[in-house]
Amino acid sequence: MTPAPGAAIVSPGRCRFRLWAPEAQKVEVQLVAPAKRTLRLEEKEQGYYETVAEGVEPGARYFYQLNGKDKRPDPASRSQPEGVHGPSEVQDTQFTWEDGDWKGLPLPDYVLYEIHVGAFTPEGTFDAAIPRLDLLKELGVTALEIMPVAQCPGSRNWGYDGVYPYAVQHSYGGPDGLKRLVNACHRCGLAVVLDVVYNHLGPEGNYLADFGPYFTDRYKTPWGSALNFDGPFSDPVREYFIENALTWLREFHMDALRLDAIHGIVEFGARPFLAQLSRAVRQEAVRLNRPFFYLIAESDLNDRRTVTPLEEGGAGLDAQWSDDFHHSLHALLTGEQGGYYQDFGRLEDLATATSVGFVYSGRYSAYRRRSHGTSSKQIPAHQLVVCCQNHDQVGNRMEGERLSRLVSLEAQKLSAGVLLLSPFVPLLFMGEEYGEPAPFLYFVHHSDSGLIKAVRKGRKQEYAAFRWKGEPPDLQDPDPQDEKTFLRSKLQWELRAEGTHKMLWDFHRELLRLRKKSPALRVRSKEGMEVKAYEEERMLSVLRRNGNEEAWMVFRFAPPKTGKRNEEKNLAPLSPPLGKWKKQFDSADARWGGRGSTAPDVLDVAQELQLSIRPESFVLFSSITDSGT
Repeated sequence: MTPAPGAAIVSPGRCRFRLWAPEAQKVEVQLVAPAKRTLRLEEKEQGYYETVAEGVEPGARYFYQLNGKDKRPDPASRSQPEGVHGPSEVQDTQFTWEDGDWKGLPLPDYVLYEIHVGAFTPEGTFDAAIPRLDLLKELGVTALEIMPVAQCPGSRNWGYDGVYPYAVQHSYGGPDGLKRLVNACHRCGLAVVLDVVYNHLGPEGNYLADFGPYFTDRYKTPWGSALNFDGPFSDPVREYFIENALTWLREFHMDALRLDAIHGIVEFGARPFLAQLSRAVRQEAVRLNRPFFYLIAESDLNDRRTVTPLEEGGAGLDAQWSDDFHHSLHALLTGEQGGYYQDFGRLEDLATATSVGFVYSGRYSAYRRRSHGTSSKQIPAHQLVVCCQNHDQVGNRMEGERLSRLVSLEAQKLSAGVLLLSPFVPLLFMGEEYGEPAPFLYFVHHSDSGLIKAVRKGRKQEYAAFRWKGEPPDLQDPDPQDEKTFLRSKLQWELRAEGTHKMLWDFHRELLRLRKKSPALRVRSKEGMEVKAYEEERMLSVLRRNGNEEAWMVFRFAPPKTGKRNEEKNLAPLSPPLGKWKKQFDSADARWGGRGSTAPDVLDVAQELQLSIRPESFVLFSSITDSGT
């Protein structure tokens, strides 16, 4: 593979400028600071141009100019301190790392915690996130997942409008700030997952098309022009994004990449881009002795080929999201039926999501108006990532409401139990662990008035598909462009130590402790699971095994009935499996803000008996073996 199609590589006293511009007749680099001068690049093979400039040090700023026309930032810029329209900055990629003994974590050990750097702390920087890491470690988190940090317009954005995939958002602290955060994570034993976008680029500051055929009009995406992964000149386009992935691995010491919306990568070549990416990453990880480096796909395709090994004709990725888990759980908790939630709402859906992963594995989807998905039965549990909240599911709501605003406290605890006691890789969205009440809204910081208007209109159309209660506002409040919208989305960390919020934080920590310590829960396997849905009682029974060790869980979704006459109806009965059982956890305990457990501490089930469970609660039992454990 050739070097990235555009890069400024600095060495003492000199800098090599390299650019891919296959249709250009003349390519120049204009140095604009600290001293001004113009250098012409020499044409090389396959549309590449290159020159070596003496006396160029880190911090120098430059543009490229094609055919004597408009000057543009470097497509592979490592730093854009003046924004997406300003000059690129030469960077020294050296950094004093302190993670020499860090090899990463096995994927089954991942407990993901997703953050938006700007909203995670009041300061909104990489450095400000570092003091929070010990708290996450104490909670039981093992991997920090960072929403995209590629340079976007302005100072605030979700990150999916990035237009310089190699440049780290300057307002967060730039490349060195990100390296300091990764370094600190590794020092305290946390893996780091970076969200990257290889399906589109944002609209403002997107100058790639000026340099070459990076895009194609043969396909369309929901976010704009599709990237050219299978047409003429597509080899350098592929190399541009593959080299980007390798850069995060080599220079930033990332442990995994979360590939955004791979269903937006459209191509029909015999050598799929994702498979080529997977192969290149595997080879680099071996070269660097990084055995625990992963590619995790966000996908709504329910396609098992995503994680099918390369040798068997698949894309060879390490894991993929299972959106069906979220949708089935959310529909049960909230009763919402708009948008894709119309396909969910039965307890049987959650039973399927909990036992195998995909709910839609070839059956008809009313939302899509066609059959959807393939079977996930053969996909190992550690290759499926699940959640009950994430940036999309919260932030794409009209008012950005978290579950803490949509459901009761008991239902929040119930959702945490379903998630963290599952066999899959769980993901928590920042603040979820203590019931953060602040919304997470969609925010941007564009400078183009026409684009700002288009964003407002587009969001309104998205909300209409879900038929939210009440009419959407005119998007002046919350207005994606208004800084107040961004500020409203920041976490209120001080709540974590107060009242119910502290109880929820302790609640999640205890569940994560049990997940790690319990023999039957710590194994990431669907083997030996028995999952039964009781629709009438609104109860889900889950039995998990690891050798002779068993864990039995009962989740009840029925809301409580009020009044003394209904007290007995609130205690729905269920027959436990035969054997001896010890109660390990009950979300109805007074310790967790509940009305008190109705389950005995020990069950000796020699014959059928019935166990009563409170509404919107769950209870966990572990088997008692002959040794008494």
